Amino acid sequence: MSPARRPSPALAQALQAAETGERLSPEQAVTLLTQAEFLELGRLAHAARLRHNPEPVVTYAVDRNINTTNECLSGCRFCAFFRPPGHAEGYVLTPEELGRKIDETLALGGTHILIQGGLHPKIGVEATCESFRFIKQHHPIHIHGLSPPEVVHMAQVDGLSISEAIERLRAAGLGSIPGGGAEILVDRVRSAIAPGKCDADQWLGVMAEAHRQGLMTTATMMFGSLDTVQDRVEHMRRLRELQEQSLSLGKGSFTAFIPWTFQPANTALSHLPPATAVDYLRTLAVSRLFLDNFPHVQASWVTQGAGIAQTALVFGADDLGSTMIEENVVAAAGVSFRLPREELVRLANDIGFAARQRDVFYNPV
Repeated sequence: MSPARRPSPALAQALQAAETGERLSPEQAVTLLTQAEFLELGRLAHAARLRHNPEPVVTYAVDRNINTTNECLSGCRFCAFFRPPGHAEGYVLTPEELGRKIDETLALGGTHILIQGGLHPKIGVEATCESFRFIKQHHPIHIHGLSPPEVVHMAQVDGLSISEAIERLRAAGLGSIPGGGAEILVDRVRSAIAPGKCDADQWLGVMAEAHRQGLMTTATMMFGSLDTVQDRVEHMRRLRELQEQSLSLGKGSFTAFIPWTFQPANTALSHLPPATAVDYLRTLAVSRLFLDNFPHVQASWVTQGAGIAQTALVFGADDLGSTMIEENVVAAAGVSFRLPREELVRLANDIGFAARQRDVFYNPV
């Protein structure tokens, strides 16, 4: 290597730590994100993926995203899906509509539903429990549901603590919690892009309580809006710290990390340029290296499309997410990639992996 191309001492140390599987410091993660050579970063992340999941297998799930309502008080500037309460285009699904969507999911081999709504002013914990009880009574399917901002909002509507809210939702049939509403766990960014949502501490507090009560959850990150590289790493640092605490309790924990890029079209932030595929892959790779206590990292074909999702499988990801029989939120921002089960299998097979369907807990189906 010529002197002009020799890495800086900081980059050399970060690369060495990544190569040997040492725990990265936040400073090293920032260095890798901003300075590491692109393909080298992918190689290191793929090696880390194989340390966590050595089998030549890529997993995927069959499920459906069901948005029970689009009426929301949050006013997120990045969301093209929501409507303010009382809007002519607002809706709340009836039990019959909900049941029909679940029956279609089961008929297509689905193992769970991802059920979320907006922060509806009249829908609290008890109303949600009624929906969950209806589902469990009539449809044998796992409920992977809500998000920390929804739990915080519903608890406030009904005057409950977070602990009480989760206890009641679990009793009604909630089986696990997806990581929606995390965006970036830095309040400077959250207050600018999602002013009506819970703050970072509250988001983490819901997940900590869910883990204490034995629920498994996922963690997400939506990046590429008003965040910096340092913000992304801080987000990961807080997740890694909570995962450490939860694993020490031996109850619930995070199963996977799912990063995706902000989609600006049709939103209040449409003037922002969309994140590039290279930025997505670099961030994904560093997440696999930094989140050393997360068992899985998921590729986001929903926002990136098939080609970049396939590349993500050699940049740290070991999971292709879901077939998503239905998806509304990203589609409202003008991004409408669709991949049937056969295509997910092909993406994995074409680069030497076996594709395996899983449930929400990453158990083979």
